[in-house]
Amino acid sequence: MPNPYRDRGFQITQAAEKILQEHGAKTQICLPFHVEKGHEFPSGMRFVTMEEAFRDCDMMICFGGDGTILHAARLVGNRDIPMLGVNTGTMGFMAELESDELDLLPKVLEDHVPCEERMMIHVAVKRDGRILYEDNALNDAVITKGAVARVIQLTLTCDGVEAMHFDGDGIIICTPTGTTAYSMSAGGPIVEPTARNIIVTPICAHAIGIRSLVLMPDRVVTAHVGRIGTRNAFLSVDGGKAIKLCANDQVVVTASRRSVRLAKVKNVSYYSTINQKFQR
Repeated sequence: MPNPYRDRGFQITQAAEKILQEHGAKTQICLPFHVEKGHEFPSGMRFVTMEEAFRDCDMMICFGGDGTILHAARLVGNRDIPMLGVNTGTMGFMAELESDELDLLPKVLEDHVPCEERMMIHVAVKRDGRILYEDNALNDAVITKGAVARVIQLTLTCDGVEAMHFDGDGIIICTPTGTTAYSMSAGGPIVEPTARNIIVTPICAHAIGIRSLVLMPDRVVTAHVGRIGTRNAFLSVDGGKAIKLCANDQVVVTASRRSVRLAKVKNVSYYSTINQKFQR
């Protein structure tokens, strides 16, 4: 599953396909999203639909940056299919392999490929008791302000009990996988990705005592949007399209029943990966 804007001409994808086929694998190529009209594809490449690809798929290999991997993870979150990320983007923090490590790909054909199970969160927007939107996220759900030099009022409850109330730029509710993304930049903790926790990180809270929370996975976390006046507030799930929020909207986050299995082909510790990625 390559991102055609990251793997120009599908050179990396085709190189990976050749290596896998030489080791006896059957491969199919599908795109993770709709590509704009007029995009040039190499002649002779055959693409199948996502439904066809998932029909008898043993593993999905995603070629792209973190955004592509997050998007692909949501597609396989309701299927028992492990995923391997190959970085063809910039940071590629979630990718197991870099584009110059394709020689390690045959390891996915071994009988027992080790996988890390990563929890996801379920995100729902409620307005006047009705659910307007819901989705699952591998990384995070982020509520942010719209205008520059403005703040929004937020109240966070856990199982119906108020945990924090503040004016600020917003709030991040994430999984352990998401703690090395926006949450970390906002001062949140790094949590081992295979842990099961819901992490809450305020963004520039105008209050001294407001800090990040690391919660049990069975908590029901609700962000209540307070007074915003003529200002705007938005919700983005895993960096996707922003959803406009209104005063009194509730963003309810719980541990999802879905999870993602990320294949591991390198015997490298998580902390070595952190050092390597951040040094890049």
